[in-house]
Amino acid sequence: MTYEWDPENLAFLTAHTWAVLATGRSDGSPQQSMVGYVVDEQGCIIISAKAYTAKWKNAKRQPNVCLTVPDGRAHLVVYGIAEAIDTDPRRAELTADVFAVLMGSERADPKTLVESLDEQERTILRLQPSKTFFMA
Repeated sequence: MTYEWDPENLAFLTAHTWAVLATGRSDGSPQQSMVGYVVDEQGCIIISAKAYTAKWKNAKRQPNVCLTVPDGRAHLVVYGIAEAIDTDPRRAELTADVFAVLMGSERADPKTLVESLDEQERTILRLQPSKTFFMA
């Protein structure tokens, strides 16, 4: 199911690349991480994460997450479900998209990334939005 974005909220989201991802620890307490992201053609938020990090482990166990995109005092909050992607070719394709935006470079051939992603234990969290709100 594709989320129906408010055009202004989507414009704000796509104009930024850094956010705070909140996940839930196993004891129920919150955990936050600064993340870089891109938005895919379905309006989902794509985040590269290492498999040994708290954000990855938490999102796999409890996929309900919250992402906050700040810009001074203004911010966009996105609630949604995180899908954990750790198999290729999808992992490599989405990672190539994320790295190209965050590094401001040409998109790498995903096939050339697989070995490096395996060594780094890199994975993808794909956040399917369910609710958003903007605070100015």
